[in-house]
Amino acid sequence: MEKIEKVVFIGDINPVEFLGVNDANLNFLKSRTSTQIVVRGDELRLRGTPEEVELIERVINILKSEIKKRGKIDEGEVRDIMRWELEQQRREGEESRDFIMTPKKRIELKTPNQKQYIKLIEENDIVVAIGPAGTGKTFLAVASAINFLRKNLVERIILTRPAVEAGESLGFLPGDFQEKINPYLTPLYDALYALLPPETIKKYIDTRVIEIAPLAYMRGRTFSDAFVILDEAQNSKAVQMKMFLTRLGPRSKLVLTGDITQIDLPGHETSGLVEIQSILKGVKGIAFIYFTADDVIRHGLVKEIVDAYERFEKKVNNSRQSKKED
Repeated sequence: MEKIEKVVFIGDINPVEFLGVNDANLNFLKSRTSTQIVVRGDELRLRGTPEEVELIERVINILKSEIKKRGKIDEGEVRDIMRWELEQQRREGEESRDFIMTPKKRIELKTPNQKQYIKLIEENDIVVAIGPAGTGKTFLAVASAINFLRKNLVERIILTRPAVEAGESLGFLPGDFQEKINPYLTPLYDALYALLPPETIKKYIDTRVIEIAPLAYMRGRTFSDAFVILDEAQNSKAVQMKMFLTRLGPRSKLVLTGDITQIDLPGHETSGLVEIQSILKGVKGIAFIYFTADDVIRHGLVKEIVDAYERFEKKVNNSRQSKKED
């Protein structure tokens, strides 16, 4: 079997943090692979099959990134990262793209549109997902963002939503600024807590690796090395949508999710999500995907509700059209 050699530099971090006391972390990594790993000063020399050497190099780079961000990392966490990354990479090599692995759970992709959605996110800088509630648009986008972060493909995740009330006036909200906006951002927190351990979320938010903020606070920024998700995009005004899209910077991805049948903007406002379908159609690097009731993965009744509303709206539109013709 073909074997290759590779050298990985670790002189840009404290080697002790990586190697562990008495090389405990290094020995653990050796025990999980057949690749030869030899320390030579500030370098690690790897010798093994091309697939396994690539795998070990990825694990080492992820560990280096974590140590650089935080300065210190305990042995248990190092081993958890090693174990998780090794298992994830092996599964990805053995199985098809029918799931996304996150630290907390394995997310099955249950419909052709869901599988296509993940493929489009991997291949395009901007992806726009439009469809009814319960189709996994936001949840899968957050899972993809976590996956990109864990693979060191981005340095941070930014989650944002327009602060628009859904059909009712909430009036004065008590508390400080964060307490006032949290109700609008709760669905994004829910997705994170379903996919990551609470202590990891706290760590990432405290270090701004993950940021959650209203859409209005995106103005004037540039998204670099970031995975950015605009949720409830149907409630962004046309001018807000242009502002958001033009924040795209190097090595970043934007994913926009929304349901154009549930727009909560005042009647005179144009939805930015509706508008961009005609403005950006055919632009290279921007992909649109449309989910339907067949993609609903919540309670079975959700699909029936979506279908019922579609039939009702079609009936109303046909009635209006008939009146105009009369």
